[in-house]
Amino acid sequence: MTKRTPYRRVLLKLSGEAFSDPAVQGGIDPTIVRRVAEEVAELKESDGTELGIVVGGGNIFRGNSPAAAGMDRSSADQMGMLATTINALALQDALEKAGVQTRVQTAISMQQFAEPYIRRRAMRHLEKGRVVVFAAGLGAPYFTTDTTAAQRALEIGAEAILKGTQVDGVYDRDPNQHSDAVRFEHIDFLAVLNKGLKVMDATAISLCMDHGLPIIVFELLRAGNIRRVVRGEDVGTIVHAAPTGSGAA
Repeated sequence: MTKRTPYRRVLLKLSGEAFSDPAVQGGIDPTIVRRVAEEVAELKESDGTELGIVVGGGNIFRGNSPAAAGMDRSSADQMGMLATTINALALQDALEKAGVQTRVQTAISMQQFAEPYIRRRAMRHLEKGRVVVFAAGLGAPYFTTDTTAAQRALEIGAEAILKGTQVDGVYDRDPNQHSDAVRFEHIDFLAVLNKGLKVMDATAISLCMDHGLPIIVFELLRAGNIRRVVRGEDVGTIVHAAPTGSGAA
């Protein structure tokens, strides 16, 4: 099993759906955004971990969603990029109200709202203790925010991707539909791909596998979980490279 250690710099991946009220389809629930911001503020105050965040846009619009049926995929994905920016600005507002200096960087130019994504500038923000929220995906259609998270994590030298979800790890099948679903404490990248587990999309998993970048899947809204994961506590599921000479987990 891969041993967990405290992390100095991480990339937190949030789905757009994480920001929405479960009782309402779409939109932003400010209470949930505020909870996430408070968790991040607690982490920054107690540990000083350098933190980048990639947020999706699925609570507003996603290019491959049923709402985009019949649309040109490139146009639909551009709308999705704008949706991620709306979520990023909402998160920035909540973080700064919680006392966390935050910068939003976008992969497409919209300088009235946010900085353009520049890798060296992003890293300088991180070194100064600011949280950087990466928005607008990779600025190109057909790439998900999962792939964006893997790409940005590698570019900024993150030691792990933290994937915040509604469940407490990776299961062999949907725990909301199967009471006997089994949670993995750890699993390797190839097993995730071979079993078709919905951790991140295949492109993101392949990027992380090629570069040995671990992914930790955990329950986002359980109080203190972000800090526990960063400290290396046994929370959620760690997805990692298979030990040399071993088969898939």
